[in-house]
Amino acid sequence: MDYTQPKVIEVRTLLLKPERLRQLADKSDVSKARELRELYQHIGTLPENQRAAFGREVNQLRDELVEKVNSALDADQALTPVDLSAPFDINLPLDQQPKLLSADRGSIHPLMSELSIILDIFYRMGFTAVESRQIDDDYHMFGSLNFPTGHPARDDYDTFITKEGFIAPAHTSTMQNRVLKQYQPGLEAGSPIAVVIPGRVFRNEDLDARHEHTFYQLEGVYVDRSVHAGNLLATLKTFFQEYYAKDLDIKIQPFYFPFTEPSFELVMSCPFCVKKGCPVCSQSGWIEMLGCGMIHPNVLSAAGIDPAKYSGFAWGGGIDRLVMMKYNIEDIRHFESGKLEFLRQFP
Repeated sequence: MDYTQPKVIEVRTLLLKPERLRQLADKSDVSKARELRELYQHIGTLPENQRAAFGREVNQLRDELVEKVNSALDADQALTPVDLSAPFDINLPLDQQPKLLSADRGSIHPLMSELSIILDIFYRMGFTAVESRQIDDDYHMFGSLNFPTGHPARDDYDTFITKEGFIAPAHTSTMQNRVLKQYQPGLEAGSPIAVVIPGRVFRNEDLDARHEHTFYQLEGVYVDRSVHAGNLLATLKTFFQEYYAKDLDIKIQPFYFPFTEPSFELVMSCPFCVKKGCPVCSQSGWIEMLGCGMIHPNVLSAAGIDPAKYSGFAWGGGIDRLVMMKYNIEDIRHFESGKLEFLRQFP
């Protein structure tokens, strides 16, 4: 009885099917590879004069399997990478792309709509806008802003950090060093550095109606010869009066920031009650708006600007808070909630 040819042909036909090759390529399913091993074990049961021919057939089959499996693996590895965050493959023909909601059913988020208004005011005041980053490093978060290593002031900026040392910025001030370096060459030519920096920032916060772990800030930087605190206050007062479309009073109170000296908190007369007292200003008539001050000489030096020749001011405040006050929004968490009943209130 000849065991050789029928057995090999039967197993070859079974194993060389594409789906069987895929199964053999899956190392996690060991049982799929046992059939080839069983053929080798069968050699010992054959008459001695048939073993050589049977063994050659099995070896040939093994080589074919190895070649086909390797080819299949190479083909998988050669596939074009896919962006899993994309809604669909951008190379799909138009008639095969999934139907998406029409853009005319959406609207601009109120924060982005108001940001356009805010930036337009500063454009008219001579400022340029530079977008902030959503991931940064320790140097730009602390070192370039005059935070010494281990300084307790770092604790005030409780934010998120990866094991690799990357930081989710807790303030848009991380961009100060970059914009000062970028526009420093223009100073010698007589052009001041006038930049506003909008961006998303992150804090480790206990969430409530006034605190959110993700929100937006606007940083402002101005550097020139003979700049003083009066220029800072005039700039901010002009902005607030333009944004809220009414006359307002401002005042400052001492504070501490490592990157400004002197440092202030700017307080604005309540635009709703005109200093008479209301729930928005907690009956005080005044609302604390932002932190500001004259840029510290060490910050200017870190960016290659001579503090003996130039001075400047900077400020940083929350965009969410500006918009909440403007539209009497009671809870900051609405902005990140995605609730349509909230978003549809804005054009």
